[in-house]
Amino acid sequence: MSVDPSTIPVLAVARLSPLLMPQLAAAFDLQLLPDLDAAALAAVAPRIRGIAASGDSKVPADLIARLPALQVISVMGVGYDGVDVAAAKARGVVVTHTPDVLNDDVADLALGLMLSTARQLPAADRFVRGGQWLQGNMPLARKMSGARLGLVGMGRIGQAIAHRALAFGMSIAYTARSARASVPYRYLPNAEALAAESDFLVIITPGGAGTRHLVNAQVLAALGRSSPGGGILVNVARGSVVDEAALIDALERGVIAGAGLDVFDDEPRVPERLRAMPHVVLTPHVGSATQGTRQAMADLAFANLQLQLSGQAVRTPVPECQ
Repeated sequence: MSVDPSTIPVLAVARLSPLLMPQLAAAFDLQLLPDLDAAALAAVAPRIRGIAASGDSKVPADLIARLPALQVISVMGVGYDGVDVAAAKARGVVVTHTPDVLNDDVADLALGLMLSTARQLPAADRFVRGGQWLQGNMPLARKMSGARLGLVGMGRIGQAIAHRALAFGMSIAYTARSARASVPYRYLPNAEALAAESDFLVIITPGGAGTRHLVNAQVLAALGRSSPGGGILVNVARGSVVDEAALIDALERGVIAGAGLDVFDDEPRVPERLRAMPHVVLTPHVGSATQGTRQAMADLAFANLQLQLSGQAVRTPVPECQ
């Protein structure tokens, strides 16, 4: 006998995108974790078959353990470091995410942050609006075309960034867990070695324990020595990949010339010392934040839930579940 999908309980672990929540509410018996007290969660937990989450959501092992009927965790986002994938896999629970559909937007933002930081575009805008141009010209900025780009990570988004950087005549090198035979760029064994040969160091590697503080004081010092005036750091990956305290220190002491940051250690709380620096360009984790891309992410996250709960293969399982 077929099961009416609208009777299948799915747990949203947070108030998710308004592009996804109506789809979930229309198709499933949607339960919102923030609205459930301990008794209500205990009552519905044995029947929960799916979890819907965002890239920033936490789905720990203890929550997975409380849901004996759980089949799938669908993350609307490319990152899934908040999900205990090992605990899910041990239980036979499939974890999915939404890669590829956001490649272009994140790559576009990375180039925007590089150019904005090098040419000091936000500061230039404030300079004009504040009437400072009447007192004289802005200090000279730095050139991006022809510079050396180092990419920490060479997945699909890293390759999209490299493709765009070629139009600026940039030379490109990268580091990753291993060299990729399919890309034509020079491979370096670690982030410090890459930083030592880069004018711009762009972070586009997954978050999680394995990459926490991968960019540390030593990497920043190498970047600072790499080019006249110091290098520029851009992070469009996860805030945890960069040692934020070391970054603030390097920026304040002039070890590096500037930074363009879309992600932070404790979002949405950004240290005041970072916010006070005119040579730092800050954006509020908007790498994929265009209408078309977020809709595509919501649709893919919804489709993965539907497919798994109807006994079909999901489209985009995380690598650990493939």
